[in-house]
Amino acid sequence: MDPILLARIQFAANISFHILFPTITIALGWVLLFFKLRFNATRNEAWMDAYRFWVKIFALSFALGVVSGITMSFQFGTNWPGFMERVGNIAGPLLAYEVLTAFFLEATFLAIMLFGFRRVPGWVHTGATFLVAFGTTMSAFWIIVLNSWMHTPQGHKMRDGIAHAVDWAAIVFNPSMPYRLTHMLIASALTVAFLLAGISAWRWLKGDRAPAVMAALRTGVVMGAVLAPVQAVVGDLHGLNTLEHQPAKVAAMEGNWETRGHVPLVLFAIPDEANRTNRFEIAIPSGASLILKHDPAGVVPGLNDFEGKHPPVAPVFYAFRVMVGMGLLMIAMSWAGAWYLWKRGTLPVLMLRGFAVMAFAGWVATLAGWYVTEIGRQPWLVTGVLTTAQAAGPVPAMAIASTLITYLVLYVLLLGAYITTIYRLAKKGRMAEATDSSMMKPGSAPGEMVA
Repeated sequence: MDPILLARIQFAANISFHILFPTITIALGWVLLFFKLRFNATRNEAWMDAYRFWVKIFALSFALGVVSGITMSFQFGTNWPGFMERVGNIAGPLLAYEVLTAFFLEATFLAIMLFGFRRVPGWVHTGATFLVAFGTTMSAFWIIVLNSWMHTPQGHKMRDGIAHAVDWAAIVFNPSMPYRLTHMLIASALTVAFLLAGISAWRWLKGDRAPAVMAALRTGVVMGAVLAPVQAVVGDLHGLNTLEHQPAKVAAMEGNWETRGHVPLVLFAIPDEANRTNRFEIAIPSGASLILKHDPAGVVPGLNDFEGKHPPVAPVFYAFRVMVGMGLLMIAMSWAGAWYLWKRGTLPVLMLRGFAVMAFAGWVATLAGWYVTEIGRQPWLVTGVLTTAQAAGPVPAMAIASTLITYLVLYVLLLGAYITTIYRLAKKGRMAEATDSSMMKPGSAPGEMVA
């Protein structure tokens, strides 16, 4: 195989595995802070039991996120030396800011958050939880700044083929950064919402009716019900921003080949890139024009305008539909769950099973969205500045293939171990919570609901 394609697949495998864990820790830190604040306000042990259980998931996710991030930094020097050679004056400081302002903050206060509940004053433990949550968000901020700059670069000047920063404010607040950051933070929150709801539903189905289980279940369902429709609005705004700055990506997302008005919204098709058409197309007339231009006759760019400089169509096209489909399913499930909790105070067994199945639905949506945005940037690594081919190093295909196979095997094993550990923790959660809290408050029933 082409060594550049192999290097791309290897980096995609690494970042796909890595992104799973920050997607959880970014929002879970704030959920833990919510649990702690609710405990501080009510002194209800259910909230502290929920905290104790989910802080273990946070620690596990944080550890795997740190470890999996190391391999990506190695690849900048091995597979992609042209990236730092050409844009290192911008990428280097942004990555350094992430370490200095975020990672050290998380690492410093994580131990207090994990082990300090009975060893430090309550306000110190709550403050440590806040600082860890804040650190994860700051980490996401700097990474999204760099990623957004790669999509919509500005604030730099090219000298002898090297990018030099001339306006750091323009670099940080580049045109796509606000949309990408908001979209990513909400994606993290939705991932955590369905993880909370899914694991709690599984525990409830297994007979664990502790108040902490219902507290986490309610929190997840309400988070999903509130944020899923918000994400749809943010996604639409992000799409309009992408249409302005990366029209070829939008054309691939929509499977639109010709620049024209009254472009249909393609629900399903098989893109045929060789013949530059769609086969077996099912579409809503003028739907894409209405969504993207807010006018049924609005003219939408087509892929034929970017021949030779547009992304591979099929992966972007299908990944976009997986992301949207999962988002719509999240809206339906969370709204139905919120209605049942409001009207009946609990969920029917069938819905509990549905949430249990969707425990990791956020991962599916996040990865699909990540593939849309990253594959959709091709053939550019930094749009208009650096192509993927220009950044690739002279590494033999066989060397890349061997390490790729090693990575894939390792990631499958680690992911299996991670998910297995979560369910084992969930299975033992009731006993662990009872031990940690030294018995529930007198008079509380095992099946007590937490409002």
